[in-house]
Amino acid sequence: MRAALIAAPVSAPFPPAVVQGLRASLDRPTGPSPGPGTQDTVTVNRTPNSTTGNPANRTARAQARRGSARGRARRELSQNFLADPEIIARYARSVGDGPGGLVVEAGAGDGRITAALAGRARRVIAYEIDPVMAARLADRCAGLPHVTCVTGDFLRAGAPPGRFHLAGSIPYAATSRIVGWALAAPSLASATLIVQREYARKRTGDYGRWSRLTVRTWPEFGWRLGRRIGRDRFRPVPRVDSAVLRLDRRPVPLLPASAMGAYLDCVDLGFTGVGGTVRASLRTVHPARRVDAALRAAGLPRGVVVAHVHPDRWVALVRALHPSLTG
Repeated sequence: MRAALIAAPVSAPFPPAVVQGLRASLDRPTGPSPGPGTQDTVTVNRTPNSTTGNPANRTARAQARRGSARGRARRELSQNFLADPEIIARYARSVGDGPGGLVVEAGAGDGRITAALAGRARRVIAYEIDPVMAARLADRCAGLPHVTCVTGDFLRAGAPPGRFHLAGSIPYAATSRIVGWALAAPSLASATLIVQREYARKRTGDYGRWSRLTVRTWPEFGWRLGRRIGRDRFRPVPRVDSAVLRLDRRPVPLLPASAMGAYLDCVDLGFTGVGGTVRASLRTVHPARRVDAALRAAGLPRGVVVAHVHPDRWVALVRALHPSLTG
């Protein structure tokens, strides 16, 4: 039984270069290039030895144009596919919280990771925007009735209504948007994504500094840095290494819903950087004595700068500033 293949509508057009590349790829023969004798007969008013009139030369130029267009499409879509079978198998085992469940895959490519995910998940929905790769994805997943292959833009898809896990070796250029999609999905249980290593380190505090996005979402999501994946494990080989980024929705948020507004306001105020320290920023809204007491309760020095405050300290800081909201 063949894997289901769905053509998802995309409301916004691709960039012209991408469209040109994809169309050229769809027109390209899948087998060996035919020789001049197998080409359709074309009558031209040129000498047989003319460079422009030679069928073999025309074929070579057409193939070069198609290859160039396909290359542009790959660059536009940030296509670098994980090619190491052992790493793919290890990655698939790390997705979700064990066998079973629904897995949604973003940027499935030709289905190498999809097939590994299908070996553990109860159901897989795989999205691929490139119609050339989407056709290969469907072929690879033939015989897997619990895999649904969708040709379309994952970012324009709605989240499933039930609990699900997000997976994918995602395009570097779309990482921030895909992570944002995941954080906004109300039924997301976890996201296990292969991303640029620098991005994963930045979001998980591995540089000793914390990003605003991580801090803002910390009461509801845990962020973890996973295994490094060398650039040589991808085809085509990218310029930088990748890593696994793991997001887990907390079973119980660190703060009650009634305190989240105050928490976000506090974090956003701190990240303005006014005055150069967290204390200086908070004093633009709160009395100095109250701010100093909250810093002491959170175990933070008076001169701490915003990027050096661990997300857990932000939670403690808001608890001290707003005891009536946090219980």
